[in-house]
Amino acid sequence: MSTAESKNTELPIYTAKDFTTDQDVRWCPGCGDYAALSAVRKALPEIGHRKENIVCISGIGCAARFPYYLDTFGMHSVHGRALAVATGVKCANPELEVLVVSGDGDLLSIGGNHTIHTMRRNVDLSIFLLNNKIYGLTKGQYSPTSEQGKVTSSSPAGSIDFPINPIALAVAAGCTFIARGIDVDMKGMDKLISRSFAHRGTSFVEVYQDCNIFNHKAWFYASQKDTMPENTIRVEHGKPLIFGSDRTKGVRFNNGHPEVVTIGEGGINADDLIVHNETDRILVSMYAQMAHPEYPEPVGVLHADPTKPTYDQLLIDQITDAQEKNGESDFQSLLVGNDSWKVQ
Repeated sequence: MSTAESKNTELPIYTAKDFTTDQDVRWCPGCGDYAALSAVRKALPEIGHRKENIVCISGIGCAARFPYYLDTFGMHSVHGRALAVATGVKCANPELEVLVVSGDGDLLSIGGNHTIHTMRRNVDLSIFLLNNKIYGLTKGQYSPTSEQGKVTSSSPAGSIDFPINPIALAVAAGCTFIARGIDVDMKGMDKLISRSFAHRGTSFVEVYQDCNIFNHKAWFYASQKDTMPENTIRVEHGKPLIFGSDRTKGVRFNNGHPEVVTIGEGGINADDLIVHNETDRILVSMYAQMAHPEYPEPVGVLHADPTKPTYDQLLIDQITDAQEKNGESDFQSLLVGNDSWKVQ
């Protein structure tokens, strides 16, 4: 390859500004979507892809306006069908980096089946679920993640539904990358988004996101400066589960169950605590059930399995194998087949 050709293949140096469009961002002032958008814009220059090879797909909802605000290729698709569209994009051109951003209503209600099957297939794309536990765009109806008893315009006497657990759903579907972040935790979000893009397979990141109009303070127990250290636990591969504003609390196993303990009391030390292993599916199953107020809620990369083959690669291998065995064929011959006749 000549020097000129080599230079043409070099990746441009991008900044967050290169992924910012000229569109006015039209979310309510104070919406958590702003923080999520900022984190994605900051992460995209670091993922090692040209911007013309990045595609952002969304469904319907407040979060689904992402494609307008990211200067990449993209599509504001149909309600609940973002992952169907994204799967088609990835299979048609596996070289593309595909990102799906949508809300809890879009991805877990009308789009719930697509979310499950994308995960179990291990399609190589990233899913960012902005979870505000409410339908925001349609003005505050309860969503699949709303707590039981939630009073909204569509549940004036309180919702009788039990909420879905997004992390438990991802575990059950066999998702190969599972993470959780908080909209205002910019440093933590940057790391999660970069890791999700680097993963080969389906990446699922649940983001605790505040809807300050229709469900304000839903996540304040986990997102505020004074509450985050006590009510969340940042998991890091190979490190013990320690949390608290003074870092004196931890989580250990007691008869096979997680137990919150205080380091230094009763002879307990850091060696007694559970050590996070992001490749362990048993641990992530446990993390999915750890919920406030009984437990601190885990944030960070909860699970990562880079060994499972991706759906798009298996599809390419299958097509290649069929072509090698049967040779190339044109559409007309495939359509007509061997058993056909002409009517005179």
